[in-house]
Amino acid sequence: MPSPVLPQDSFRLPRTVEPVIYRMEIEPNVSSASFSGTVEIDVIVHEPVDELVLNAAELAISDVEIRTEGGDVLGCTVSFRDELEQVVFQPATTLPPGPCRVSCRFTGNLNDKLRGFYRSTFTDESGATHTIATTQFESVDARRAFPCWDEPDRKAVFEIALIVERDVEAFSNSPIIGTDRVGDKNRVRFSPTMKMSTYLVAFIVGEMETTQTVDVDGVPLRVVFPPGKRSLADFALSVGAFSLRYFTEYFNIPYPGEKVDLVAIPDFAAGAMENLGCITFRDTALLIDPTTAARAELERVADVIAHELAHMWFGDLVTMGWWEGIWLNEAFATFMETICVDAYRPSWERWVGFAPSREAALAVDGVHATRPIEYPVGHPREAEGMFDLLTYEKGCGVLRMLEQHIGPDVFRDGVRTYLKAHAYGNTVTNDLWDALEDASGAPVRDVMNTFILQGGHPLVSLTGDTLSQQPFAFGPVPEGTESAIGKVWNVPVAVRALGVDGRAATPARKFVLDATPVRLAEAEEGLTVVNSGGWGVFRVGYDAAHRLALADRLSELTPLERSNLVADTWATTLAGHSSLQEFLTLAAKLGLEADPTPWAPLASALTLSSRIAAESDRGELQAAVAGMLGPQFRHLGFDAVAGEGERTPTLRSLAISVLGTIGADPEVRAEAARRFDASPIGGGNGDPIPADVEAATLSVVTQLLRERDYDALLARYRGASTPQEELRSLGALATFPSIALAERTFELAMTEVRSQNGFGVIGALLFNPVGGQAVWRRMTESWDAMLDRFPKNGHVRMIEGIPALCGDARFAQEVVQFLKDHPLSSGPRRVAQSIERLGVNVAFAARERDRLSETFGAAVSALPSA
Repeated sequence: MPSPVLPQDSFRLPRTVEPVIYRMEIEPNVSSASFSGTVEIDVIVHEPVDELVLNAAELAISDVEIRTEGGDVLGCTVSFRDELEQVVFQPATTLPPGPCRVSCRFTGNLNDKLRGFYRSTFTDESGATHTIATTQFESVDARRAFPCWDEPDRKAVFEIALIVERDVEAFSNSPIIGTDRVGDKNRVRFSPTMKMSTYLVAFIVGEMETTQTVDVDGVPLRVVFPPGKRSLADFALSVGAFSLRYFTEYFNIPYPGEKVDLVAIPDFAAGAMENLGCITFRDTALLIDPTTAARAELERVADVIAHELAHMWFGDLVTMGWWEGIWLNEAFATFMETICVDAYRPSWERWVGFAPSREAALAVDGVHATRPIEYPVGHPREAEGMFDLLTYEKGCGVLRMLEQHIGPDVFRDGVRTYLKAHAYGNTVTNDLWDALEDASGAPVRDVMNTFILQGGHPLVSLTGDTLSQQPFAFGPVPEGTESAIGKVWNVPVAVRALGVDGRAATPARKFVLDATPVRLAEAEEGLTVVNSGGWGVFRVGYDAAHRLALADRLSELTPLERSNLVADTWATTLAGHSSLQEFLTLAAKLGLEADPTPWAPLASALTLSSRIAAESDRGELQAAVAGMLGPQFRHLGFDAVAGEGERTPTLRSLAISVLGTIGADPEVRAEAARRFDASPIGGGNGDPIPADVEAATLSVVTQLLRERDYDALLARYRGASTPQEELRSLGALATFPSIALAERTFELAMTEVRSQNGFGVIGALLFNPVGGQAVWRRMTESWDAMLDRFPKNGHVRMIEGIPALCGDARFAQEVVQFLKDHPLSSGPRRVAQSIERLGVNVAFAARERDRLSETFGAAVSALPSA
């Protein structure tokens, strides 16, 4: 039978009954992959009701009773609305308004889908496998663990008890307040939580270890991990303690919970989850050895820890009213993670390093299948599509733009007002705009709504002495679709001029550009820098002469301004507004640019060019790569130098990777192979490859297709001593330029690799220039098996590599048709975005392919040494 058509709001629970306190006792049984429990819920009935409607999914529920304020005990019949994930308790008589208590028993299965109450496994040092029971409830999976009002604005207090084996540990949102014996088990009781949403509840049971507790100004902090991982926990303690202090001061509000546990879970679909006081992480985002990790890996761990701790205030203490507001939770946490880590390690220049993340978001936001950052969400499952680059990275960029426009102190004051006014409650986006307008006196709402409530971003163009805007798009609206890109934005712009022809340089001037063009002041008509400071979330269009003039004075631009100049030129090239030759002529002026950020768009351009190049073009392409990146490599080499900047290793890694792969540079390849063979990975007795260049070195070595290297990397993956070593090895296995080895890695992802990582491996294989098409065919043959094996949030991420399959237009069309014939239920808009980005790349290939040799030759001629 077809599924019934449901009213638009039928998934929402009635507002006639409100939960106040949940008292739960849950007993997991990992050997039978099941759990049982009881729950008592104190509620307030607002008006006479004949039924109570809660959320429940995949649960068996019995022994339902309602105890009224007068002491009457009413039995209830139980019925399920499976399509709505609801359960109905119907008492024998109508319930009058007032307080009462609802109780029931329930049972369920500990699933292996990484959501709800699920099981996760790890192998100890002796090779024995252990199973833990853990939770992941966001967005709407608390209902898979216990009956509840599973909506973010139905906040309540949770009193949790877990019945567990005596040889395991138990963790939840609050500290343990007592342990009782129950037969041959323990009942572990936790103190009541603050008033919070169901999606923030957590409980974990298993053989886990903890660090010693660190007192962070009265807040107990520790790291929880599988046995044998203690040596990987100290960095997390350091970042966690710093972040707690930083946010307490920034928000001017004490930490709202009683303790903080940072918990490493072996199997975890997301990066981390902000459960109050019991924050869960995949192990790569928490456990790390600073002595063997790359700087970028340390930064990633610091980012995630800071992000989740920021949520304790912005998300847990103050929560969105419904799921359309999830963008504000996540964008703000991304903003706060970046500002916090920038303070934790200033030498990382975290806001400069954020530029590639913002670029990744704008690459999605420039297709017509983009979406507004905030859009109406009906069924909560629709919110699954919001956990993407537009929410996190574009949202963060827009908040940073606003902060820089009204001033950091004013912005912070508005945030403090907002949090204090809505503590323990729920909000909508306008509540934040109200607080920021009160603090700044500026029309925050008028600016922000144009960036939040419509998709896309503007192209701000300088023509002569006049600034104007138009919507930016990578191409025309695809046939049969509508564009989600907006029309007009209120754009916070900062403009300054470099001194030229006797004119003095001018300081930055801030203003808001609307639909009416703005003429620059006479003093600003020199060599104008639009988007001064680099914080604006928009593209800048200059004429070719102006762009090149700025490129000749890169030393007078900030790193972000330099990055934006290159990135915006590449974006307009992809959009067909300028040619690849013009872009490479600009990029040729980077010379020995010391910051890695401006080089990232060039690496993207060379990678795409390599995908569409014919064999007859390879010589010129490799010459262009050597001319542009060779001087940088000769300057940096493979080895770090004492006193170099902390971001220099990122640039060194980029130079090695691009030269050794796309450039096929014989010197780089020979040195990479020598270092690999001498290292323990390659079976040598020499030093390990330095972590900062290991991924790049491995990406070069795999291009050599030496017979023993695949098995060496596979052995390293299986025996990795840290989560980061495991991921580096796994990533390298996807890069061998061989159809047979790509298919072997595909099989590995479908069998041996943890499901939390497997979908990422398959996505990476689509980027393999030799094996990508073969892997896609294997994906189509294994479609149902893939969807069953991997968590739902991984389905769309598997296919986000399809823009790389652009070298053959006919094959690209086959990919598009398959995805149209096999729609994904999770993230359909993200699928449409990937399809359109594939089309953008195919269009680029059609414009540029026949003149690539000429283009690369011109790029070489434009180099300073030519």
